[in-house]
Amino acid sequence: MFSGIVEEAAPVVKLEHDKDNLHITMECSFTNELKIDQSIAHNGVCLTVVKKEGKTYTVTAIKETLIKSNLGSLQIGDKVNLERSMKVDSLLDGHLVQGHVDQTAVCRKVEEVNGSWYFTFEYEPTLDGNITVEKGSISVNGVSLTVVNSQPKSFQVAIIPYTYEHTNFHQLRLELS
Repeated sequence: MFSGIVEEAAPVVKLEHDKDNLHITMECSFTNELKIDQSIAHNGVCLTVVKKEGKTYTVTAIKETLIKSNLGSLQIGDKVNLERSMKVDSLLDGHLVQGHVDQTAVCRKVEEVNGSWYFTFEYEPTLDGNITVEKGSISVNGVSLTVVNSQPKSFQVAIIPYTYEHTNFHQLRLELS
């Protein structure tokens, strides 16, 4: 379980395709504290540490993960929001995030409004009825957020300056239709 409070936005330093899998190597400040078989959220996706080497560690994303998340579109140098698993004896910031991704959404609009930002995302509702709920919790790239302006196929989130600077929201690319 995770809280959606990002510890670090760390760069991808290596990507290696292996059949339908993608091995993702990250460089982050807490690599020395990690252990093999530990779960880490990468843009909200729970992945297992499979290798450590110096300041880097590697995780593997399978085909299903690549289909349901944005990890398959990563490039060397892209920042990934990282969060280690919650500890049961710690304060719970954010909201409960399982690390299981339902689907992806496309960033269609970014508006700067007096020092903060509104990001608008579009998505296709799934057969099982995935929808957003006004003022409901949502995790975008692993960041715990509150839905604003929920529509049948879109929603907005409001991003404060701290979140914009300390997560990968500042590098989101708009996809125009």
